[in-house]
Amino acid sequence: MAFSSRRGAGGWAQSLLPTTKSAAKQPRKPRKRTTAAFRDFLISNFFRIGLCFTFIFFLFILFRFAAVPKPLQFRSSTSRARSTRPRKPLVHKSPNHTILAAAVDVTTKELYDKIQFKDEDGGPWKQGWRVNYKGNEWDEEKLKVFVVPHSHNDPGWKLTVDEYYDRQSRHILDTIVETLSKDNRRKFIWEEMSYLEKWWRDASDVKKESFINLVQNGQLEIVGGGWVMNDEANSHYFAIIEQITEGNMWLNETVGVIPKNSWSIDPFGYSSTMAYLLRRMGFENMLIQRTHYELKKELALHKKLEYVWRQSWDTEESTDIFVHMMPFYSYDIPHTCGPEPAICCQFDFARMRGFVYERCPWGEHPVETDQENVKERALKLLDQYRKKSTLYRTNTLLIPLGDDFRYISIDEAEAQFRNYQLLFDYINSDPSLNTEAKFGTLDDYFHTLRDEAERINYSHTGEAGSSEIGGFPSLSGDFFTYADRNQDYWSGYYVSRPFFKAVDRVLEQTLRCAEMMMTFLLGYCQKAQCEKFPISFSYKLTSARRNLALFQHHDGVTGTAKDHVVEDYGTRMHMALLDLQIFMSKAIEVLLGIRHEKNDHHPANFEPAQTRSRYDVQPMHRAISAREGTLQTVVIFNPLEQTRNEVVMVVVDRPDVTVLDSNWTCVKSQISPELKHDKNKIFTGKHRLYWKSSVPAMGLQTYYVANGFAGCEKAKPATLKLFTPSKQLSCPTHYSCSSLESDTVEIRNQDQTLTFNVNHGLLQKIRRKDGDVNIVGEEISMYSSTESGAYLFKPNGDAVPITQVGGEMVVSEGNLVKEVYSYPKTSWEKSPISHSTRIYNSESTVQEFVIEKEYHVELLGHNFNDKEMIVRYKTDINSKRIFYSDLNGFQMSRRETYDKIPLQGNYYPMPSLAFMQGSNGDRFSVHTRQSLGVASLKNGWLEIMLDRRLVRDDGRGLGQGVMDNRPMNVVFHIIVESNISSSSANPGSDSHPLSPSLLSHLIGSHLNYPLHMFIAKTPESISVQPPPRSFAPLAASLPCDLHVVSFKVPRPLKYSQQPNTEPKFALVLQRRHFDSSYCRKGRSQCLTMADEPVNLFDMFKGLAVLSAKATSINLLHEDTDILGYSEQFGAGALEGHILISPMEIQAYKLQLQPHE
Repeated sequence: MAFSSRRGAGGWAQSLLPTTKSAAKQPRKPRKRTTAAFRDFLISNFFRIGLCFTFIFFLFILFRFAAVPKPLQFRSSTSRARSTRPRKPLVHKSPNHTILAAAVDVTTKELYDKIQFKDEDGGPWKQGWRVNYKGNEWDEEKLKVFVVPHSHNDPGWKLTVDEYYDRQSRHILDTIVETLSKDNRRKFIWEEMSYLEKWWRDASDVKKESFINLVQNGQLEIVGGGWVMNDEANSHYFAIIEQITEGNMWLNETVGVIPKNSWSIDPFGYSSTMAYLLRRMGFENMLIQRTHYELKKELALHKKLEYVWRQSWDTEESTDIFVHMMPFYSYDIPHTCGPEPAICCQFDFARMRGFVYERCPWGEHPVETDQENVKERALKLLDQYRKKSTLYRTNTLLIPLGDDFRYISIDEAEAQFRNYQLLFDYINSDPSLNTEAKFGTLDDYFHTLRDEAERINYSHTGEAGSSEIGGFPSLSGDFFTYADRNQDYWSGYYVSRPFFKAVDRVLEQTLRCAEMMMTFLLGYCQKAQCEKFPISFSYKLTSARRNLALFQHHDGVTGTAKDHVVEDYGTRMHMALLDLQIFMSKAIEVLLGIRHEKNDHHPANFEPAQTRSRYDVQPMHRAISAREGTLQTVVIFNPLEQTRNEVVMVVVDRPDVTVLDSNWTCVKSQISPELKHDKNKIFTGKHRLYWKSSVPAMGLQTYYVANGFAGCEKAKPATLKLFTPSKQLSCPTHYSCSSLESDTVEIRNQDQTLTFNVNHGLLQKIRRKDGDVNIVGEEISMYSSTESGAYLFKPNGDAVPITQVGGEMVVSEGNLVKEVYSYPKTSWEKSPISHSTRIYNSESTVQEFVIEKEYHVELLGHNFNDKEMIVRYKTDINSKRIFYSDLNGFQMSRRETYDKIPLQGNYYPMPSLAFMQGSNGDRFSVHTRQSLGVASLKNGWLEIMLDRRLVRDDGRGLGQGVMDNRPMNVVFHIIVESNISSSSANPGSDSHPLSPSLLSHLIGSHLNYPLHMFIAKTPESISVQPPPRSFAPLAASLPCDLHVVSFKVPRPLKYSQQPNTEPKFALVLQRRHFDSSYCRKGRSQCLTMADEPVNLFDMFKGLAVLSAKATSINLLHEDTDILGYSEQFGAGALEGHILISPMEIQAYKLQLQPHE
């Protein structure tokens, strides 16, 4: 069988005590003079001595093993154990060092430095060379060929997931079950659980049983087993974990297996974050396909297409995972049997006449195999196998056999299986060919390869390799940006459909909040009566998880699907958001003790401060009416692990309001006019009300917005300065205004002063408290791109600035927030962009160091066809065109701009952060709350693409451009930091990634995990003073470098059926690594760091942690040996100790019970 499996228990992997034999000890030789006495003593006390030894041995076994159970794992005869490596010793401290650098044989930076990117024609294998062999390569070790049938099923692309399922995927799964059952030599692999779950609901019991039998006997392997095959450029690591866990847990509960091999043939570039997550989920092997064709050629030349992927910070080989990279252009059959697609296409028997697929474009087509032609056909195919084999080190060869939505009918499947079996039979019958060919699964291949690598040393001279598997090089780095041919770089999809990339992240952080609230509701309850409300939400919570998971598909979050498919994704995410917000609106009442009836029948008394009316519009702020003599309750939820002091904002209809805290104490506040993207009506007539809040970690705090409360000072209005060449701006009521007369204007807080060019409305420079000045040089520009599409970015030259002299500007200065709003003049009547820059007067918060940039983008209408909009910061930082961008919000990657590749190849994904560092140590960082694309094309420049509108298809199968742009807001948090260490890092001197500062981590968390605000639906009389209401579940804030990835009920649908003795909750934590040479500002906000162990048993107030078990990130493995963790993880968890090394993610299963 192809996986760890367990049937019948229907839940998380169970545990068994291991059976261990102690090595027999040789008795010590007694001294001769005591031999007789010793013998007499033994004889007279034999029974007592035996009893003592038995008891001691029993205690040894009990204490050594009983406390550390291991998961029950049934593996097939083809399964293998991981090679053992020395365990890390138990330690009691885990300091956060500045530099973490792995030693490896290959880095992707070294590959980029070496390759010339000349795009040379290699002949039949256009992107390689003419491959030859001697013929004696298989004399000592025969060639072992595994042909792996597969069908790539996109959960949405040209059709929606439901349309694909109804028309194709359900029939493919029916076909697999029927055709494999006919002949046990036939094999198949399946990846996407989103389709398998749909099929499972429709399938008969007979089909389900057949499916399970095929899995158990090793004919059918589930590879990856995520809900989808996720994108690796735009997806955040939280969503990646969610989608894999959702798929893996459903599979384990339903079919009883846990995948151990990953199959990722279609994402457009690969992230090392994925390798880390899979390793910590118990996966053993990975397969990838879409990497730059020049990198494939270079790796193939040196037989390094198979390697061990190691994280850049890993100095102990604990993250190593084995990877097979496919060598050729595509995963279709013409590009998988060997280097010559014209020949390989002749062995795609679904292209014979009578089938629906395209004939071979090279002119020679497949024909039915028979006794007359089998020899000629078999030898022709074997020639391709042999040529492909020379690109790899071992004589074990993988040949995928499939394409998009293949094996849709019995006839098609039979054509492939029948013809290939005849070819195999001929090859296997001739001993002189030294070849064995057969159908196989991915697990068959990796098992056989590992066996061969154990017998034969394939290491190259000087190669360090890995203790994970011998004979292969170690590699670190990522595989962006992908190019498939002709220097066509797939950097466009980093930004395509940015509106929905933003919705994706809103859904992620909202789901995380809702999961926390459900955990607290059930954790503090655990009685049938109060379980009803949270349990009744289980189906909608599961649906929200799956809708988020679905969008992580590599044609979902990438923005590379047809318009109606994008609408389907958007609608699903919108419905999930509405469901989560309704649940949270009710949950806060229960947690605060306002709602005492514990059921779901009554509507919520609160609603979110921001709501969306449709799936494709920006959220709107719900305005508080604040009539005289009334107050409106505002409840704030803090989803972070530390108490949060932060300036917050709600919209009010009237300016004469007061803010009170939960204890009825006055809170200083500010009002400013609400602004919008409309040159003729910038002021909406409503007001933004700001105040500084303090909300407990993972808790709730209550505030009141009142009108007519005599004891408090009303909110102070901001003062305004206007620059309006058009004379269309007039001073709004309730505010005092003056005109801007100078060419520059400044706003300042206690830490920095910002200078703006008034004529263009752009940020020029930053002067910090210590007097240092940094040039920012903000510029808004457009690329013209007649060949770009959903996937490709192919600009016609450089971007051109679009702002002209004479736009509108509003400067708003208040006691808490200062803002510069700019509506620039452009060559278009309606500007496609307006933007705000804000700073906060908020001492003892991370906000005081932030420059908040909010760009409102409307790339709408034919005037902007074939345009791609960027913002560019032309700083004075001496970065040498080196910068750092994040991978999936999890780690940083070093980027360098190369002249030998085109502009678009120097663009990289930016899911959450990019920064440049100068030779003097100054660092310029930009945080984003949605994934975008970033580049540094000149020294000190950092540019970020905001949106793109493209008429044409770019020839990658979608069949349309990207024209469905929506108005949207893009928010950046910018910080400038100085290195405080004695030696500043030169950006060109270190090839390893640098880490963000602690302050930078905190700012990123505040941006990506915002406070959630809820407003009472109805006002109350100001004369009624409610009791203080807050909810603070943590005994103390967690250390500042420790992040709660998720705190959830993994199986809400089966919560009530689980016994109370079983852990029903899961906590996933990450320890952030930070650059301590920038520590001051970050440390000033922090009370503790995670250098010392955190006591899990004492983490919560009023909630006891009865037990804690270490588990894999996908919550399915309890044997930490197979996950690569140190020994302290599993042992420490049992004692309630959390000690996490920097960069690590660790998961725990918890048993919770409220204190009496």
